[in-house]
Amino acid sequence: MDITIRPIRQAEFETVGELVVQVYLADGLLSGADDPYAAVLRRVAHRAEHAEIWVAVDGKNEADGAVVGAVTFAAYGSPYAELAGPGEGEFRMLAVRDEGRGHGVGEALVRACLERARGLGLRAMVLSSQRHLLPAHRLYRRLGFARAAGRDWEPVPGLRLWAFARELT
Repeated sequence: MDITIRPIRQAEFETVGELVVQVYLADGLLSGADDPYAAVLRRVAHRAEHAEIWVAVDGKNEADGAVVGAVTFAAYGSPYAELAGPGEGEFRMLAVRDEGRGHGVGEALVRACLERARGLGLRAMVLSSQRHLLPAHRLYRRLGFARAAGRDWEPVPGLRLWAFARELT
């Protein structure tokens, strides 16, 4: 798959919101379409004001806006940085459509976040993940992230998120 990673365009806000919700639903990360977190995922305009959203676009169809994946990058201090501390960046809401999986889309989005963090002079990158997302954990480990169990947390009672961290060089 020939992909381009770039910042989101305003015309893509609704598309990306629905992409993330549909991927989260398919992966069992939401209790249903009415899960309160679905509304958060759809608030792309708000996210774009307070963080950075990067998209993966099918390179062959970039002019048509064929978005196949998206991720939110937030540096410490952003309302979207839930786990990051001083000097750290965080990525969240990583979602890749089925047709992009296994083609390096997720990896390219994570690498874009790592490059952005380095460009900002940050010393580390962190993320949260649900424990059953084993393919994602393999990707994170391959990219140098390690479990940071001491930073695991519960955004809502009963939902334990695993933390991963990576130093940047």
